[in-house]
Amino acid sequence: MIDQYIQQYGKRLYGLCITLCANTPFDADDLYQDTWMKVLKNISKYDTSKQFEPWLTKICVNTYRNTLRRIMKGPVINGFTNKDEKNIARESVIESKEQDYAYLHDAIDHLPEKLRITIILFYFRDMDVASVAQVLEIPHGTVKSRLYKARKILKEVLTDETDIRF
Repeated sequence: MIDQYIQQYGKRLYGLCITLCANTPFDADDLYQDTWMKVLKNISKYDTSKQFEPWLTKICVNTYRNTLRRIMKGPVINGFTNKDEKNIARESVIESKEQDYAYLHDAIDHLPEKLRITIILFYFRDMDVASVAQVLEIPHGTVKSRLYKARKILKEVLTDETDIRF
């Protein structure tokens, strides 16, 4: 049964893992594997009357959040904090992308985490407001509010730094 889910949703889940882990000090492969391990462990709790993908996405996002919290609380090593590692990773990614998209992705990465995840699910995962609300376990109005706030911040940041229009 799990093999069917991996075959059907594996590529989309891996894409989400790459998007979430971009410019962070942890690996998308680890998040992908941890997500499937949690799915396997909790498959008996899955309500088959509901769609599988939102449940899977919710597990992935929650695993990402928990991992991020754990990493950011980590120790300072060789004078660098985990936040320093995140900034170093961000700089190397930006250098390798086209400048316009690098500005956009960098601006998204600097959003507060709640806004960033909402933007990623809505725009990069092509989820509608109802699906995002279900995954994040928040009301529809909160999703709309977060999208509005995120767009407003991105507009301010991108018009201040560049003359790019997306």
